[in-house]
Amino acid sequence: MKALIPALLLVLPLAAMAQNTSSQSQAPIEVEADRLDLDQRAGTAVYTGDVDIRQGPMQLRGDRVEIQRNDAGELSRAIATGERAYLRHQGEGQDGPMEGWGRRVIYHVAERRVELIDQAELTQNDDRFTGGRLEYFIDREVVQARSDVEGSQTQRIRMTLQPEQ
Repeated sequence: MKALIPALLLVLPLAAMAQNTSSQSQAPIEVEADRLDLDQRAGTAVYTGDVDIRQGPMQLRGDRVEIQRNDAGELSRAIATGERAYLRHQGEGQDGPMEGWGRRVIYHVAERRVELIDQAELTQNDDRFTGGRLEYFIDREVVQARSDVEGSQTQRIRMTLQPEQ
């Protein structure tokens, strides 16, 4: 039972991934994976094999998902990798969810910033961005795009923005 408690401490802070409203942060966290490798000293949990992590309006999927915590034991980063790693977030008051794909998806918890890297794609409502690297700042609803990705060929930035209704 003692070994289970540190594992839960790595998973439970995923509540920080959802927008901080009482109904969302109180939603259960559901994790599905084929394997879990836990390193308590390093503060990491690595899930592999068709990983699907959900809590309320937040979902993170990948072939591999690594959860990292800081020295205080709080979730600092979640890194999903795979051919089409995926992150979905529906903020309170938003018309539709933000959905992002890439070969690597990094969620920086304290900054509430998402990096989508290599064959990156980001959609919100009918607006769509693609490129080598996209960054999305959740609270400010700001997108930054770049065409270059280290170790890969240039992936030009493309945008489709729908007119206001």
